[in-house]
Amino acid sequence: MAEIEQEKVVGVLNRIVEAELAGVVRYTHYSFLVFGFGRIPIVSWLREQANESLLHAQQAGEWITTLGAYPSLGIGELLDAHIHDIGAILRESLETERQALALYRELLSLVEGRSVALEEYARQLIQLEELHAGEVGKMLRKPAAPMIPDPAGRTGQG
Repeated sequence: MAEIEQEKVVGVLNRIVEAELAGVVRYTHYSFLVFGFGRIPIVSWLREQANESLLHAQQAGEWITTLGAYPSLGIGELLDAHIHDIGAILRESLETERQALALYRELLSLVEGRSVALEEYARQLIQLEELHAGEVGKMLRKPAAPMIPDPAGRTGQG
């Protein structure tokens, strides 16, 4: 098994730490901005996402120190369109999830076939990010939107 390019791997892991820490801030901030009838479950969901981002940052930081390097003290970019309806919050969330997914895929490309543990870590996070993006996509979908295209051209929920 070939060795990992440690400097590149640590660089991606540090970018993951920064992106996930930005997620903690972003989801916490979003949770302050939710109003209306659906506030309680949406705020709970946003705060769960903040906690998950913190866990992901901690995991990446642990990998950095395992590799003998120093975790970044930086924080990633904080997207904020200053439009705070739930749809805008979810669209911003989906964009940042796509960015995080790209980082985990980049990590996988660097460690695949070189480190079973790092490869499994990257695959696990890719799976989680894909599932999360899928959930956000469902939340953005209109309730009456067809889920499965009908070959006969009819619409329906499947």
